[in-house]
Amino acid sequence: MQKILAQLSDPHIRLPGQLAYRRVDTSAFLADAVTSLQRLRQPPDAVVMTGDLTDFGRPDEYAQLRRLLEPLACPVYLMPGNHDDGEQLRRSFPEHAYLRQHAGGRVCYTVDLGGLRLVALDTTVPKSSYGEVDDDQLRWLDAELKAAPTTPAIVALHHPPFVTRIGHMDDIGLVHGARALEAVIARHPQVERVIAGHLHRSIQVRWGGTIAMTAPAPAHQVALDLAPDAPSEFMMEPPGFLLHAWSPGAPVVTHLGFCGRFDGPYPFHDEGGLID
Repeated sequence: MQKILAQLSDPHIRLPGQLAYRRVDTSAFLADAVTSLQRLRQPPDAVVMTGDLTDFGRPDEYAQLRRLLEPLACPVYLMPGNHDDGEQLRRSFPEHAYLRQHAGGRVCYTVDLGGLRLVALDTTVPKSSYGEVDDDQLRWLDAELKAAPTTPAIVALHHPPFVTRIGHMDDIGLVHGARALEAVIARHPQVERVIAGHLHRSIQVRWGGTIAMTAPAPAHQVALDLAPDAPSEFMMEPPGFLLHAWSPGAPVVTHLGFCGRFDGPYPFHDEGGLID
């Protein structure tokens, strides 16, 4: 039986009418992303949001996020990013018991999606833009993966653990613990994907014996500029999401989707064959 995990990342929610960076209506964009997921022919079985849920981690921003996510019929799993406040996230979503699964202060958890495990790792550092993983987290992750060595897993974090070559974002990437994390992942071949956010772009790389990747944002995207000294800028490129599809005995397949309404679908063939 096929399972579909949708990944939304970096919505940067503000209050209704407030614009991120004085330009982006992030609430309107997330509402459109939710509608786009609902319109899919195969709706997701679950959604994971890989961080920067809000712009400033304020209670009223999380309340707005809750309102925007209400139309989704499937479970939604939340993760903090560097713009979030992990403790406020827990207070704002008290019914999301998985947010309190890890005994430490970080928001780490594992959930069973029905034959596919989602393992979420909190890479945030309070009051900082960069990310890290410490020895306690690495031991926790290793133990979680050892607990189900034959069950396919997706490991999710906010900061990508690899160099993206977008210099100003790499400066605030996973700057502490990336190599140690890669060694842990490499010991567990059941890890089908390592998924992240933070970059507001779709990027893929071979890493740790698996595929690591980032998701586009449902609103603004980081400018595609691979110069080491590229300025910190964003673009209003098409917003998007990822769909991670899995079925027993098959690998995870990831699709890039775009938010919004588009012309079509149209047939390739009619009664006479390929349309000329």
